[in-house]
Amino acid sequence: MSTRFKNITVLGTGVLGSQIIFQTAYSGFDVVAYDVADDAIAKLPARWEQLSGYYTHDLGSTPEQLSAAVGRIRATTDLADAVKDADLVIEAVPESIAIKHDTYTKLSQLAPEKTVFASNSSTLLLSDMVSAVNRPEKFVALHFANNIWRQNIAEVMGHEGTDPEVYEELVRFAEAIGMEPIRVLKEQPGYVLNSLLVPLLNSAAGLLIKGVADYKTIDFTWRKATGAPLGPFMIFDIVGMMTPYHLAMARAENDPGQAAWANYLKENFIDQGKLGRATGEGFYKYDADGNIVG
Repeated sequence: MSTRFKNITVLGTGVLGSQIIFQTAYSGFDVVAYDVADDAIAKLPARWEQLSGYYTHDLGSTPEQLSAAVGRIRATTDLADAVKDADLVIEAVPESIAIKHDTYTKLSQLAPEKTVFASNSSTLLLSDMVSAVNRPEKFVALHFANNIWRQNIAEVMGHEGTDPEVYEELVRFAEAIGMEPIRVLKEQPGYVLNSLLVPLLNSAAGLLIKGVADYKTIDFTWRKATGAPLGPFMIFDIVGMMTPYHLAMARAENDPGQAAWANYLKENFIDQGKLGRATGEGFYKYDADGNIVG
């Protein structure tokens, strides 16, 4: 599927941001990977090596394909440099409305007029962020599932000011990088996927925090009774701890349960560097291929 987008910039190199970068480069696009922190950029070669292992295992990718993908990626901490030639910017920064607004304010000042903005926000609406954008007609949501090389959906969602042609261009781009486009017909927090998934994860977190059952029992119950391949805490490990922590913190003021969950994640995982499968340990421990070993 052809697309007019040639130069792609991804803002944020976390768990999902790095996957979007790698999959886009693997699909033949030149990609600029932007992050605010030098240490995040320094970790990218190890992230590409890890993802290459997953692509080899799951897709049968060749060393030549993977080397070519890495060769199409350029990393920077300079936002102006990152977006100077961008046809499309995919935003995958932390799930905080303040961070999103700050990012889009700066992005609006620096990006060329041609640049389309696409948010990978998991739960925030475009209409929550559009006031910081200087081109609302070129503002679309493009939301990916984790393990995007395998769980290859991309949810495309506009807001009331999105140009229909820009929306269709995002659908074509999603197809061009190997995704199955999911057309979300109206704004919905969580799109389709997370509208189904988040209640499950929140319920699992509540059971754990209340001491109803431990995480392994909760995962076993869900998998055994439904036939699902993964339990909710296995999913938390794939998502990584930072996204659920930011979401819980955003709700903590009005929800004591979310405050307790955020504190639990911080004390037991984030402060100890156990950020999920990408770091080798979250609720479970993982080998180099991402398989649970403990």
